[in-house]
Amino acid sequence: MTGNAAAAAHDATEGTTQLWHRTAPPASTIGPWLPDGELGDALSDALGVVESALESAVTSEHAFVTEAAGHLMLAGGKRFRPLLTLLAAQLGDPHAPGVVPAAVVVELTHLATLYHDDVMDEADLRRGAPSANSRWGNSIAILAGDFLFARASDLLADLGPEAVRIQARTFERLVTGQIRETVGATPGEDPVAHYLAVLGDKTGSLVATSARFGASFAGAPAALVEELTAFGEDVGIAFQLSDDLLDIVSQGGTSGKAPGTDLREGIATLPALLALAGTDPAEARLRELVARPVTDDAEHAEALALLRGSASLARATRMLEEYAGRARARLTALPDGEVRDALSALCDYVVTRSS
Repeated sequence: MTGNAAAAAHDATEGTTQLWHRTAPPASTIGPWLPDGELGDALSDALGVVESALESAVTSEHAFVTEAAGHLMLAGGKRFRPLLTLLAAQLGDPHAPGVVPAAVVVELTHLATLYHDDVMDEADLRRGAPSANSRWGNSIAILAGDFLFARASDLLADLGPEAVRIQARTFERLVTGQIRETVGATPGEDPVAHYLAVLGDKTGSLVATSARFGASFAGAPAALVEELTAFGEDVGIAFQLSDDLLDIVSQGGTSGKAPGTDLREGIATLPALLALAGTDPAEARLRELVARPVTDDAEHAEALALLRGSASLARATRMLEEYAGRARARLTALPDGEVRDALSALCDYVVTRSS
């Protein structure tokens, strides 16, 4: 154990009570699309139960393990996936015994992937706080992620073999997407198509499973479960595309990170990939800049300004709208009512949050 990890472990031996001390469970940060009234209150209450279950799930008999495993959970987050699980469950019996554990499983899985992503990306910050790898080193961060996967698997064991199978296939897609992202597009492969396929695996798959778990454990009809699963895939990809655009268009870090972070790190998201694939003479300078990490402050400001006014950004926005539209079209299979309206509002939100 490194010196800073050992010091943190020593501090953690004082106990975990203070770790979980807060006045109220954090609310989802993607609330503008959520319904008011009884449905909104029910979702808020259920999310509080999920939050308490998450606290239990990341708690170990060893204080330092609790601190490391709970690090990202305490940093907050959107809780998008468990919230979608809870909302999908409203199409059946939302109080069915498997609903809350399933919501906890998808969030634990998501949190675990963030630990591993930060190691691979050598990230210093996550959700505005020092990443686990920057605080304790890569080994602790990887092991903390593994601990969360283990706790998710423990919960899954009580949900039945089909849930275990779905989670295993979802995890396979998560890993496949990460490998494909790391390796990059193969020779002759369209980089844009490759990127969208990676998003489907890395983001869409777990969002799809979140919706599937909520509907299926609530006893919703099989046809609705399938439509909600497809909805989750499309809206998950749309949400990640929205994040890509937000990194460019946000002002003063309103997205939760400094504008143009992807540019600085050389991460080619959809707008940059579209620019690189284009031949428009008006974007020649933009292509030159985004072909590499833009670390120089003056060049970074130039690249950001060019992207914000580019045809490539406009095209990326249209592609985001297409995915959100595909997701919304899936909702025609759902009965009219507040749940369908809320999911439709989510489709609107993923578009407008980056406009």
